[in-house]
Amino acid sequence: MRLRHAPWEENADFAIGLRAISPDAWLEGGEADPAVRKDPLIAAHPAETWAETEGSREAQAEALALVEVALGRHIAAEGQAPLLAAARATADDLCLMQRRDGDWRLTALCLCAPTFFTAAQVIGRSLADLHAPVEGFAERFLTRTRRVFDGLRQDLVLERRNWTLVNAAERFMPSAAAMRAQIPEIDPAESGRVLHLRVERQTLRRLPRTDSALFTIRVWITPLADLAEDRDRLSAFAKAWRSATPTFRNYKQLALYDRLIEVFLRAEGENYSVNGN
Repeated sequence: MRLRHAPWEENADFAIGLRAISPDAWLEGGEADPAVRKDPLIAAHPAETWAETEGSREAQAEALALVEVALGRHIAAEGQAPLLAAARATADDLCLMQRRDGDWRLTALCLCAPTFFTAAQVIGRSLADLHAPVEGFAERFLTRTRRVFDGLRQDLVLERRNWTLVNAAERFMPSAAAMRAQIPEIDPAESGRVLHLRVERQTLRRLPRTDSALFTIRVWITPLADLAEDRDRLSAFAKAWRSATPTFRNYKQLALYDRLIEVFLRAEGENYSVNGN
């Protein structure tokens, strides 16, 4: 399978779900020259893919140095913002968080695999603002998330993963509107080929010199049909789909795909159909 991660096996609800990983496992790679993919996107969609705030360059430079160490090579940044140069060299999207105005805020980011948002929409936002679309986040997770950022140690790398379902294979997905408008036209018999699992692998680590934090996002996509190659993963997905909480389903708009998923699961002989029969 093209997916390295299967977060639906872990939960079907929102969860912080952070775990410590080795610094050696920080960047997964898997792309020979990320700039080949990213440069055309940055040129064609500058406001969607790149943004920075005044005063963030020192922390950007620290992030660039960290990426250089991870990749084991120098990254030429002449004429570019340091974080932009770093992001062009790695498959991950890079997001810089700094303490400003009493909260952690997004002060620079390069976003070439967005999941329904753009750099221009989120630059400068606080943790609370960034997660405002997630129902119940402020009550359930905001305090804990702030504590995670405040307590980051220099030698600690944290990882989390999440997932959603889409009817598109592109990693660059700044808006969901056009994609979701096509759902009624999908032939249910083609669900396995047309629908894709979209998984985000995210990491967080501290930048000690500037007391900042670097958040990374790596997107993996595979056709739903690939699940049929692994019966355990298929069963886990079916169970997660059926047991997903109303909050999770509403935020991910999973109901749009219920009919298509049921046809796919039944065709694969999977007992866990959408309605539980």
